Amino acid sequence: MVKNRHTSTRAIREIPFTAPVGTPAGVEVLSLGDLRRRVPTKHLSIPQRPNFHNLLNLTRGALQHTVDFASYTLDPGSWLWVRPGQVNQWGDLTSADGTLILFQQGFLSPDTIAIARLGDPHAPVLRRPSPTDAVPLNQTAEHLRTESQALGHLPLQVHTATLRHLLSILVLRLSSLASPDKQSGAPFDPTYLRFRDAVEKNFTRTRRVEDYARILGYSPRTLARASLAAAGLGAKEFIDRRVVLEAKRLLAHSDQTASAIADHLGFASPTHFSKYFHQRTSQTPIAFRAAIRGHTDR
Repeated sequence: MVKNRHTSTRAIREIPFTAPVGTPAGVEVLSLGDLRRRVPTKHLSIPQRPNFHNLLNLTRGALQHTVDFASYTLDPGSWLWVRPGQVNQWGDLTSADGTLILFQQGFLSPDTIAIARLGDPHAPVLRRPSPTDAVPLNQTAEHLRTESQALGHLPLQVHTATLRHLLSILVLRLSSLASPDKQSGAPFDPTYLRFRDAVEKNFTRTRRVEDYARILGYSPRTLARASLAAAGLGAKEFIDRRVVLEAKRLLAHSDQTASAIADHLGFASPTHFSKYFHQRTSQTPIAFRAAIRGHTDR
């Protein structure tokens, strides 16, 4: 993981993945102690948008972590999964420890990516495995950590393949804990899943439920019922929340103007975007940016 060289809150950038020199490209395993020594705390508290996966298993203490502007409390045994594109901020690491696994999605095989649904933007962030599930997860994570530190004991190609297989086992086990079948006893309604995926693909082009109904071949009322039953939100509210989330991400981590963000999100004018954002957050875009960046400086 590259250090965040941008110390000013005016220059928050996406964080690219860079493995340490001489190690396998695509994956890195470190402790929270290693992270504290490598990256200043003031940099970690700044909103960041990594383009790689952050997988954390907390083993000691407690930790507050913010992902996409929602706060999560981790205790020992918790797993936190921040996916590429999500904005996250680290809390106080001084009283916590754990294993942090950073990896690029392309490091794993296409089969693993598909089965583990690594590209699912709706996957849960926080997981608390049962004692039965925790045992193999912890064993695999420890094996992965040990192998990552054994660089040079095996040919690099063998070492890399070993890490890939261990990481595959870990993400497959973790993703199975988060499946709809495990959470609610039944899979999501296919109508909702199609609507959810269509919103993810088209939210910068349209915010109208009628357009999604036309794209998918359903009535607006059918989409409204499916969204309410699966997500607890009406279809229009579901769309609006996705638009607002992306606006918050861009305001928090980038230096794009409100006008540029409005254009990216498909608004006719910056004024329209500002009004839309204010109605749903009780803040103007500029006030939100100032608040989220000012908070990280305290």
